[in-house]
Amino acid sequence: MAKQFWKGSALLAPVPAALVTCGTMDSPNVLTIGWTGIVCTRPPMTYISVRPERYSHDIIKESGEFVINLTTSAMCRETDFCGVKSGRDVNKIEVCGFHTVPAQKVAAPLIEECPVSLECRVTESKLLGSHTMFLAEIVGIDADEKYLDSKGKLNLQQSGLMAFAHGEYFAVGRKLGDFGFSVRKKKKHRKPPKNS
Repeated sequence: MAKQFWKGSALLAPVPAALVTCGTMDSPNVLTIGWTGIVCTRPPMTYISVRPERYSHDIIKESGEFVINLTTSAMCRETDFCGVKSGRDVNKIEVCGFHTVPAQKVAAPLIEECPVSLECRVTESKLLGSHTMFLAEIVGIDADEKYLDSKGKLNLQQSGLMAFAHGEYFAVGRKLGDFGFSVRKKKKHRKPPKNS
């Protein structure tokens, strides 16, 4: 199989199509972020990368807080809208019909329609070139109860999460396995005793 070589570019996919809220309950803003991920488990750390010209950039820089809200495929149009429109010009939360609710640990609000929200406090910011990376500790998680089973386990496969890949949005597909399933020992099934 032949492969073509291209110059380096931001072609890591898929990534979340996340709605990041910032500001306060009285003065909230939202923008769409694809450049995000987990960078550490203990303490739980994440990052978002935001262009300095974005309206949310200075809000996050000054407050030191934001919330990453995971999106669903049902929110695709609104998520795209929040990525191409500026909070300087339009109240995106109002236009999209989102409902904001207070977070537990940060001033930035959550988006009620999102199945999971990660409350984050910035620990470091670094201008990398086109974007500022805000490194942050995840200080709280807000999960929609309808995705919790009777044991309290989060079942996100039921939420219809959405991803972004090379300029396009995709519905996250079916579950293929659990972490470690490739090395997990299979349970032996006992054969029923034969009737004598």
